[in-house]
Amino acid sequence: MAAFMRTGLPASRQCFAPFKSALKATTTSRRARSSKVMAASEDIKQWPKQDKRRFLHAVYRVGNLEATIDYYQKHFGMKQLRYRDVPEEKYRNAFLGYGPEDTNFCLELTENYDKDSYDLGTGFGHFALALPDVYKTCESIKNAGGKISRDAGPVKGGKTVIAFVEDPTGYKWELITREEPIKEPIAQVMLRVTDLDRSIKFYTEALGMTLIRTRDNPDNKYKLAFLGTTGLSACYQPALQHSLGHVTTR
Repeated sequence: MAAFMRTGLPASRQCFAPFKSALKATTTSRRARSSKVMAASEDIKQWPKQDKRRFLHAVYRVGNLEATIDYYQKHFGMKQLRYRDVPEEKYRNAFLGYGPEDTNFCLELTENYDKDSYDLGTGFGHFALALPDVYKTCESIKNAGGKISRDAGPVKGGKTVIAFVEDPTGYKWELITREEPIKEPIAQVMLRVTDLDRSIKFYTEALGMTLIRTRDNPDNKYKLAFLGTTGLSACYQPALQHSLGHVTTR
């Protein structure tokens, strides 16, 4: 009882004093832990920005590996960087690009033994390739019997010449004219998303990307956001920025 009396509380409340002290200590401890967690969260957000990361490659499945390799080499000017056959897992794959993998973005094509076609879905939009002469590339594809889904010509309301073609599996490629020297021709990977703001937050905070620009097109009911990294490999170069491409709600 002497211990309770030192609290200076009325006798009717003295018995609760130790519990209130313990509760106060617990609350203080929780606040301290919460502050540490928040500080750690801020540190986690910072390290991707400080990391010298870059995009390494994009992997996707193709129906005919040899035909796709030939198409990319002949029409897009890519080089085969690696090739491997894994019979025990029943697949083959090849890496293609425009330079060594330690400095350039590349494409990893995978062919499964028992599949010659795929449902490409609606989430993936297209790849984009920056080329010095889109007209010439389209003519080459046409002469080889390839599919052109949008003939080469200026964009609506602009001067940049673009075209859309489809590779042997059906993946769409946007061809974009770039007359200046091109360090990395693989310019964009376009993805469709359901929540643009949340996607931007994920790519910038979790993956350390930079938001380059956004564009709202209310007439056609879609928004665009262009994001990228600032590593060694340039995947998209507006104003010398490097980008994976854009995520869109279209």
